[in-house]
Amino acid sequence: MKTYLLSIYQPDGPAPEAAVLEPIMRGLAALTKDLQDAGAFVFSAGLCPPDTATVVRSGATGALVTDGPFTEGKEHLGGFTVIQAPDLDAALKWGERMAAVTTLPIEVRPFQQ
Repeated sequence: MKTYLLSIYQPDGPAPEAAVLEPIMRGLAALTKDLQDAGAFVFSAGLCPPDTATVVRSGATGALVTDGPFTEGKEHLGGFTVIQAPDLDAALKWGERMAAVTTLPIEVRPFQQ
């Protein structure tokens, strides 16, 4: 089995209202259960907003630490799930389900072996 990262990219701004977010969270819980039942689930996590990020860069005089995300953009990494799947096609099927549940873009990327 190969290991894949399913990255959830969400638009910047406030979280959706509870009426919008609640069915998404129920769908994600059902998807997680299906991943667990299939033996594909490794772990998942949501991330704090991008304004809580701190970037560390190595420089000639030592580390340079700056507040905020590394990139400026209209969307950010909001969370991720790590799965195991026999191949990319199987991982993409899980990514398709996650995209349908969240209505957000999901990047599927294999870990190096």
